[in-house]
Amino acid sequence: QVQLVESGGGLVQVGGSLRLSCVVSGNYSRTYFSITAMGWYRQAPGKQRELVARITVPGSTNYADSVKGRFTISRDDNNNALYLQMSSLKPEDTAVYYCNSAFRWTGPRPTHWGQGTQVTVSS
Repeated sequence: QVQLVESGGGLVQVGGSLRLSCVVSGNYSRTYFSITAMGWYRQAPGKQRELVARITVPGSTNYADSVKGRFTISRDDNNNALYLQMSSLKPEDTAVYYCNSAFRWTGPRPTHWGQGTQVTVSS
């Protein structure tokens, strides 16, 4: 199966920016990435994991209302990489961020996850 490795998180002040990266590797990872809609999820303490941004193979994007206009998702199919540019960060954006497949905006979620990357926004 593929491996998902997220990076780029950290501690940032309110209003700051971060860019998260995700690299997909492993057997058949290039094929997997080239045919799979991908997304960024986040899980805050005591809350369920939620999908905040999704990008299809052709490049169409969707965002949760809470991040619309502040986050931008992109993908690099040549390098099996997924990115999330986050700006105007708020304390409520504090969470562990994960990348994974996102076939639909709602519905069953993947069962295999990477370690995620912690984003902490201080006020």
